[in-house]
Amino acid sequence: MGDPHDEHRLIERARRGDQAAYAQLVRLHERVAFRTACLLTGSAGDAEEAAQDGFLKAWAALPRFRAGAPFRPWLLAIVANEARTRRRAATRRAGWTLRAAGEERVLGLAGSPSPEAGVLVRERTRELLDALALLPERDREVLALRYFLDLSEREIAAVLRCRPGTVKSRLSRATDRLREEVTAA
Repeated sequence: MGDPHDEHRLIERARRGDQAAYAQLVRLHERVAFRTACLLTGSAGDAEEAAQDGFLKAWAALPRFRAGAPFRPWLLAIVANEARTRRRAATRRAGWTLRAAGEERVLGLAGSPSPEAGVLVRERTRELLDALALLPERDREVLALRYFLDLSEREIAAVLRCRPGTVKSRLSRATDRLREEVTAA
């Protein structure tokens, strides 16, 4: 669905209780919702549950959704909240991996010209992910939302419930910290 007006019509129908319209909205956004939850929980199972719970909560909150507002950032904020809650409740391991985000996609492994180059890129990927795991959660989160999910600063601001200027400064600081970790390794 390329036309934003079509999405707005689906939202309005869903706000009036049309479950089929909401099911279409879910299909449009389920991949990015799952990926967001996966990045925040570090677990595919927890991510699936967080995304499902997020969609259920969004359905319940849909009457309060501001007409004409962008749907995706609003939905992702709900899913991100569910993912954070699930992660905190689980209190899993301290190390957080981003494997579910797809290392090949992030660092362009798909078109490696030779097996040797592929090995070097995988080693570099591992170094980068190890350095990323050493960063505070807040830094990992903003970097993951921007570079793994390709969200805009405005969308990240909605997910993190902060101002776009705050996102810009957090991204800058997190990138600097990541660079320091990578060069220290």
